[in-house]
Amino acid sequence: MPRYARMVGATFAAAAALTMSTYGSVSAAQTTGSTTGAARARAAVSAAAPYADVREILQRLTTADGAPGALAVVSDAHGRTVMTSGVADTGTNAPIAAGSRFRIGSMTKTFVATVVLQLVGEHRVELDAPVERYLPGVIRGNGNDGRDITVRQLLQHTSGVPNYLEYLTPQQILDDPLAHHDVRELVDIALAHPPLFSPGTGWKYSNTNYLLAGMLIEKVTGHPYGQEIGRRIIHRLGLRDTSVPGDETGIPGTHPRGYAKPGPSGLLDVTEFNPSIAGASGAMISSGADLDRFLGALVNGRLLRPAELRAMMTTRPTGDSSGRAYGLGLQSMPLPCGGLYWGHDGDIVGFKTMGGVTPDGRAVTVMANLDPGGSNAQSTDMHTAVTTALCEPSPVAPSGHGVS
Repeated sequence: MPRYARMVGATFAAAAALTMSTYGSVSAAQTTGSTTGAARARAAVSAAAPYADVREILQRLTTADGAPGALAVVSDAHGRTVMTSGVADTGTNAPIAAGSRFRIGSMTKTFVATVVLQLVGEHRVELDAPVERYLPGVIRGNGNDGRDITVRQLLQHTSGVPNYLEYLTPQQILDDPLAHHDVRELVDIALAHPPLFSPGTGWKYSNTNYLLAGMLIEKVTGHPYGQEIGRRIIHRLGLRDTSVPGDETGIPGTHPRGYAKPGPSGLLDVTEFNPSIAGASGAMISSGADLDRFLGALVNGRLLRPAELRAMMTTRPTGDSSGRAYGLGLQSMPLPCGGLYWGHDGDIVGFKTMGGVTPDGRAVTVMANLDPGGSNAQSTDMHTAVTTALCEPSPVAPSGHGVS
């Protein structure tokens, strides 16, 4: 495995903001710390139009791709740059706020995997032990058997357990968006079907794996998975915008509306939504700044011991033509400028999110407030925004002041 540099600490000054309220326009705010001689040299390249290519992609997301609004937050040792495009609310045309909170979907999995690996480091869970040891009798039926599936295989999507969401349509979920869903009932939907393959012989993304990981956390600790994430990660890192909502249907704090486009009739406001349908596979709420901080802390070793971090970053190919490889709740992707980045993406009703971090600590989160229903290019454009932001030189002003 490659070596991963520690993120350099940064002191953030007050943000200066430039806001353009027209639908589809792009605004930006940046905070910066002290400027080194090397940073001054790089500033000649990027200070005039910091992340101009990222801004262009955000504008495409909110025009051609159909999302009402989009946001990108880039963080590194020099500061944080926030870029927004479009609107948070199609009724009022209010712009996306720089500090917006939003549902993060499957980026939740990285938090859950981190907690499981912390329990491994505490010798309370064994990665290669059968899931049956921790959840006796839970994985049974139609050829699914927890005695043959390891904890590692759950986290790496090599268990063969079917994905419960394959048997629920988006319309079924949208028909009753405030409904509570019991985690065991969701698991049983998956277990009513035969395994995708024998454990350890293939790779297939399955949200059921992480419902089971959440159940495992509760069984081992005696606390719900969300409480353990709160204690072990959210409070430890001071993630003020991050929460595990349970059955709470609203998003606290400043946030855009979330939209779906189930058909040609237009956008449907799905902001009020019970995320228990996603549970430990995708229920969390966060912000771009918090996700950047979390990913940076994770890859530089602040949350896991070296052995567990190595296990998390030991990947296997997914068969994706992009070169994506999956570890334990964390995936690697090649960068067009060379090397790779670590991160995850997330889809949940109303929001689509992608995030990543490079070995030297540059982190980015991109969000669009439309899911499902974006154009076929939406995912590609969001991924391009992530890789472009991670490859571009830092926009540090020669004077050390903010650039917008």
